[in-house]
Amino acid sequence: MRRASLVWVVFAGCVAFAAPCALADGSDLIGKPARSMSLRTLDGKTFDLGSLRGKVVLVSFWATWCAPCREEMPTLGAFYSRYHDRGLEMIAISVDRPKDRARVLKASKALAYPTAMLNEVVVDGFGEPEGVPLTWVVDADGIVRDQFIAVDDDLLAKVVVPLLPPAPAPEAKP
Repeated sequence: MRRASLVWVVFAGCVAFAAPCALADGSDLIGKPARSMSLRTLDGKTFDLGSLRGKVVLVSFWATWCAPCREEMPTLGAFYSRYHDRGLEMIAISVDRPKDRARVLKASKALAYPTAMLNEVVVDGFGEPEGVPLTWVVDADGIVRDQFIAVDDDLLAKVVVPLLPPAPAPEAKP
């Protein structure tokens, strides 16, 4: 079976069984500097991964038709809202087709973090994912630390929270 056919079979299987899925293991990127990524978000802002040094960044690939993607979005949203003030940034990149942009816009309105369309990414050092959901973790030094095929609270607490600066100590009352 040719690779393209294998990708389609596995990808279709992920959709059919609503299972988190990705073929690429990402091991060639983990532990290395993140490659360039720049794009325009759906709200017209510029997202440039290189300009976010000093912040921990999650780069999440998803699709409106992906049940596991929709299931993890509230978890990612709550995590982003909780830790954004401590230096967490995030971008969600939809792999939906350009003709489905209206569906992506509608779904992204409920998200606390910025979104973009894969076909509108100018520079993408991560490449097109072979399955979704897929989330990359980039530390404050710009090093790729992990790749998640599915996200839950425990995984985020174990892998991402330690990369963030410590929470400020509460002020003492006089």
